[in-house]
Amino acid sequence: MKFKPSALTLALSLALFPAAQQAVEIDKIELPDMGDSSGALITPAQEQELGAAFFRSLHSQVAISQDAEIQQYIDSIGQRLATNSDTPGYPFHFFVVMENQINAFAGPGGYIGVNSGLILTTEAESELASVMAHEVAHVTQRHLYRAFEAASRLSLPTAAATLAAILLGTQSPAAAQAALMAIQAGSVQFQIDFTREHEAEADRVGMQTLAGSQYDPRSMPTFFERLQQSTRYYGQDVPEFLRTHPVTASRISDTRGRAETYPYKQYPDSLGYQLVKAKLRVITASDTADVAKYFQSRLTQGTEEQRTVSRYGMGLAQLHAQKFKEAETIFRQLAQEHPEQAQYAAALARTLLEAKHYPEALALYQKAVQQFPDNDAVKLEYITSLLKAGNPEAARKNLMALNPKIQQKPMYMQLLAQAYSDLNQSAESHRYLAEYYYITGQTRNAILQIKLAQKSKDLNFYLSSILNERLSFFMNEEEEARRNR
Repeated sequence: MKFKPSALTLALSLALFPAAQQAVEIDKIELPDMGDSSGALITPAQEQELGAAFFRSLHSQVAISQDAEIQQYIDSIGQRLATNSDTPGYPFHFFVVMENQINAFAGPGGYIGVNSGLILTTEAESELASVMAHEVAHVTQRHLYRAFEAASRLSLPTAAATLAAILLGTQSPAAAQAALMAIQAGSVQFQIDFTREHEAEADRVGMQTLAGSQYDPRSMPTFFERLQQSTRYYGQDVPEFLRTHPVTASRISDTRGRAETYPYKQYPDSLGYQLVKAKLRVITASDTADVAKYFQSRLTQGTEEQRTVSRYGMGLAQLHAQKFKEAETIFRQLAQEHPEQAQYAAALARTLLEAKHYPEALALYQKAVQQFPDNDAVKLEYITSLLKAGNPEAARKNLMALNPKIQQKPMYMQLLAQAYSDLNQSAESHRYLAEYYYITGQTRNAILQIKLAQKSKDLNFYLSSILNERLSFFMNEEEEARRNR
């Protein structure tokens, strides 16, 4: 698929400027104008197709969190904001990029990424929500598509990969350089025209969405101000978020003045926000001992809830260090004290599973699935435990019962491929592994898996037809991408 011919212009300057020049040019950089309220430049179907291709390309350029609890949390915040935006029916997709840099970005099709580093930098849930609301506004106001009109000489996969590299900026310099080469090879000029007007509009509309979602409007100027003040410590290594979202005194003043028009009230953080921050702190830590000391020092500080979160973080640190007995003791106490909290029950079951105490782990997961029937993260962990415990048929049945949205995730395809492999159904296993590779931007590997599936002895006419169709689709897309390299 190709888009209509036009001046597809997406500047690579952010990714390719030398660091010193970037520091000087921050005040000149403004947000992208990539939208068209009429939808004339790109149809809704093209928008969704480009968005899906963009997301696949991201998987091949950065690490996107596959942790079910983290994904469930960030999606819950995002969907709450989307519901209260001015286009509540728009199909948004929210995800976490496992990068320490402070960054967030909105891509085509409503794909909004938030870096783990940004989440850990926030000091309140409303601050995180304010950044996400700002990105949601860029999508709803169609800032993205006014510049991204079309590309007459770039195929869909190449256009998506190029846009991904540009939006990631200095997170992936090699990818940005490759994108530039693709543009030059296709004789297509890319440029994003950044305007302060659209940045201001995203602030204004985002704050309305933030307040309508019952988050603190004052968190937006508070977070911006703290980021601005922190730049003195970064030197030339300015966070990517500040490169693409320049914060000026006037912008802070404008958002603060707007925020003050809303009535003041308390906006307590959810427990989910605190638990996800604790989990990300452990996952991203370079030294497990240091992160354990971090939580140890906070076991007697703050409110009772904060101390409980520190115990949870301490348990995660012990589990990460494979100190199963210590982790089990912590999580068992938390699960007993807070039986209503799914994260504690799951953490205890996960610890027993990692310690290879399969019967007890399975029993705990089964209980958790019954107690929290709407919690997809618990369901996915339970399915993983079934596979590790050697019960692939039960895992397969549970996978088939998950909601359609979960069935589009890479983790779902990977688990289903494993289940069919354990059931000695190689054709189905290779088929779903191919889908996993495709979703994560590895089309060549997807083609290889389809070809392996076609050689399987357990092939039937129905499955053979599916494999033929998918192979043709994958090869056509790979050929489109190859022509523009």
